[in-house]
Amino acid sequence: MLKKIVIIGPESTGKSTLSAQLATYYGTSWCPEFAREYLLKNGPQYTYEDLLPIAKGQLALEDQFAQTQLNSAKPNGPLFIDTDMYVMKVWGEFVFDRCHKFILDQIAARHYDGYLLCDIDLPWEPDQLREHPDLASRQRLFNIYKDLLVNQSTPWEEIGGNYEDRLAAAIRATDHFLAG
Repeated sequence: MLKKIVIIGPESTGKSTLSAQLATYYGTSWCPEFAREYLLKNGPQYTYEDLLPIAKGQLALEDQFAQTQLNSAKPNGPLFIDTDMYVMKVWGEFVFDRCHKFILDQIAARHYDGYLLCDIDLPWEPDQLREHPDLASRQRLFNIYKDLLVNQSTPWEEIGGNYEDRLAAAIRATDHFLAG
């Protein structure tokens, strides 16, 4: 059975970098964040209605990567997922004060083997899609993610420090998730 590890946290916390590093370390693959490609293609201005096709695109991409992993030479390696429906929930509620029922239903339906929550202790790096450079917003978002993880049953680990420390902590946590 394919093990899935999700990397979540506020923007500019090294999620994509960590996903790629973990996939390289374990000789497996990682599913990127669909929203980034969607917004680069359609423009950085988005509405509440855009969140539903983004969520569906993320799930389709995750399913595609999962199937590819299962058909690969190393089908038992973990799949690392940069973003899941918790991120969509937080995004919808933080920006629009609401969340699509579809996203909530998918949170309940999907199973993951572990979460890695990236801390905000890396310097914020601007890019055309990032919206919250201020420390107060980043801390608030981090606390929302942490509260979500504390109140669900999937194991999780907080990942902080420099890139080297993060990778080491993420490997330890992933090994624990895979053994469980």
